[in-house]
Amino acid sequence: MAIDPNTPPWTFLSNHGHILLCVARDPNIRVREIAQAVGITERAVQRILGELEEVGVIARRREGRRTRYEVDGDLPLRHPIEADHSVGELLRLADSKR
Repeated sequence: MAIDPNTPPWTFLSNHGHILLCVARDPNIRVREIAQAVGITERAVQRILGELEEVGVIARRREGRRTRYEVDGDLPLRHPIEADHSVGELLRLADSKR
């Protein structure tokens, strides 16, 4: 996806949100593919995946040499402003395919 050079550098979602969308769309996605989609390093993706796992938003399960991700859509969003909404609601809002 080409980015318009006139577009401001900020986005509405953080890298955590972008990574969450990637794993929700494709539970078998590879770290390299996430890094390319989000535009960050593989190391940064691994760190963020660890943070998401630590708070229970995702669970990782090894299947042979691959990792499969599961998202807990029932968890509330973490910031007080949106705490009355769930991770699943955010994913449905951000991804019309869900």
